[in-house]
Amino acid sequence: MEKDGYRALLFTVSPAPGPLLLQSRRGSLMQSRFPELVDAAADLPGGLVLDGELVVWVEGQMSFEALQRRAVSGGRTAARLAQEMPAHFIAFDLLQLDGQELLHVPYGERRAQLEQMFTDQGLSAPWTLCPETTEVATAHEWLASWTQVPGVEGLVIRGSDQRYLPGARALYKVRRRDTTEAVIGAITGTVRRPQTLVLGRLDAAGALRPVGRSTPLRPDAARGLAERLTLARPGHPWEGVRLTTSWGSRTELDVVLVEPVLVAEIMVDTALERGSWRHPVRFARLRLDVALPDVPPFGAGVQPASG
Repeated sequence: MEKDGYRALLFTVSPAPGPLLLQSRRGSLMQSRFPELVDAAADLPGGLVLDGELVVWVEGQMSFEALQRRAVSGGRTAARLAQEMPAHFIAFDLLQLDGQELLHVPYGERRAQLEQMFTDQGLSAPWTLCPETTEVATAHEWLASWTQVPGVEGLVIRGSDQRYLPGARALYKVRRRDTTEAVIGAITGTVRRPQTLVLGRLDAAGALRPVGRSTPLRPDAARGLAERLTLARPGHPWEGVRLTTSWGSRTELDVVLVEPVLVAEIMVDTALERGSWRHPVRFARLRLDVALPDVPPFGAGVQPASG
């Protein structure tokens, strides 16, 4: 399963129990940010290297925002947050066991040893084994049902004969996407040649709040939108609002404000944080049959329009 977390490598040294190291995808060591995992290292064998995902559960769902907060906190704050919003390490590959390197061992064999290691050690939270199946029907069921849990975004597919390829994109990801609606509040490009859409939804007070940005528009979609987009009149709700290039970015996006009267049907994944989608959404079509008040409200996820 693909989860909404931080990819990380976990190292233990021999003999066990020994120090635990957590390395981010960029090579930074971050075990001091997650003291509860360090404390639980006694459950792990020495000479171990795992590839996996760091996640944080808050109120029954994975929270990327909470994980980001934890990843930059240290000292007493890290210890307090470890109690308030504990992290879990979800293991999906075994790269070394008892000091024996396994990079060239086929994945099917590595997975079998990983499962056996979890059984032999009797591992439980915060250590979790990522579920896996070779049954197509089961994978379809997981994609339909498990991705309803916020933070579980889809499936990851790999070959059973595949060796571990550090730094290579050797996995095929299948994300669940659902359709929903949002209001077109701004664009990049021009009204005659729109490139991407900046989308919004109304909050409880009736204010239009940004919820995401689209991937680049297809030429036919851009032409169709150009026939209906109009430049915003004074008083647009995003006048003076600093829109950024992506979720969590500080880089300002150069946009053209348009009249927020058009409703777009969009394809989205499950990575919704603070009412906004973390990943770019895909424009499907205009919904000329849906009025603005019928668009799902800010924070509603993939709830369909009521119109």
